[in-house]
Amino acid sequence: TIKEQTASSMSRRLLIILGPTAVGKTDYSISKALEYGSPVISCDSRQIFMNMSIGTAVPSASQLAAVKHYFIQTVPVTQAYTAGDYELDAVALAVRLFEEGHETLVMTGGSMFYIDAVCNGLDNLPDGDSALRAELWERLGKEGVGTLAEELRLKDPLTYSQIDIRNSQRVIRALEVCIVSGRPFSSFKTGGRRSRSFQIEKVGLTRPREELYSRIDRRVLNMMDEGLVEEARSLLPYRNCQALQTVGYKEVFEYLDNKIPLEEAVRLIQRNTRHYAKKQLTWWRRDPDIKWIDVSGR
Repeated sequence: TIKEQTASSMSRRLLIILGPTAVGKTDYSISKALEYGSPVISCDSRQIFMNMSIGTAVPSASQLAAVKHYFIQTVPVTQAYTAGDYELDAVALAVRLFEEGHETLVMTGGSMFYIDAVCNGLDNLPDGDSALRAELWERLGKEGVGTLAEELRLKDPLTYSQIDIRNSQRVIRALEVCIVSGRPFSSFKTGGRRSRSFQIEKVGLTRPREELYSRIDRRVLNMMDEGLVEEARSLLPYRNCQALQTVGYKEVFEYLDNKIPLEEAVRLIQRNTRHYAKKQLTWWRRDPDIKWIDVSGR
């Protein structure tokens, strides 16, 4: 009956473990996944891309062996993949796993837009145009984000005033929608929350700022030891792709271009990663549904 279906759907729980970069989400989520007999559904907009394992701090071989992971290195770096794509893929996966008998599923990551997409749903934007998107990314490489942002300002002043216009991925997505639809990107934003056939519970991991920042600094040094420079060098032909517009690679590309010394690249990656962690925390502090857990000393 409908009543029974509703009761069963409400006993299904998606546990989202979120928090700033380097806080310790991977270990914590694996321990929870083992506790609930669940796989780990990764919710990371960079770990989803192939050939970027060092710079995105993908789980280690032993961590991946401890429990099954989804959405780790499944998309080629040359492919554009949006929060809307993730919403469709991740919700479909969760529904399938619940049908197979899971009561609790563990999802983890630090990507604000991906988590938002799963929790609230995204507005029904028109389908993208991959040829146009590729052309816009090519223009980004040649002309810089300022030119594209100015084009967006003319087509959609409201979106221009609301988004971070230094974020090339968001500028390109909004501009693509404007061009494909002939309507402003902002006209598609309804702000309605999509209903899900399962409950969502959010747990945020936190540490004192000094402890988090020293973990970030250490992680960056470890990435350098593991071969981040060589990994970035192998990705140079794809440097203008969406996947690589991210902290870690951009700074190493500057070094490989002989624009800055290696020590400066390391310092910038550490600084920019700390800035990103601060941005993540600011974003989530607005969400009253998150239950925060201090994991300091773990």
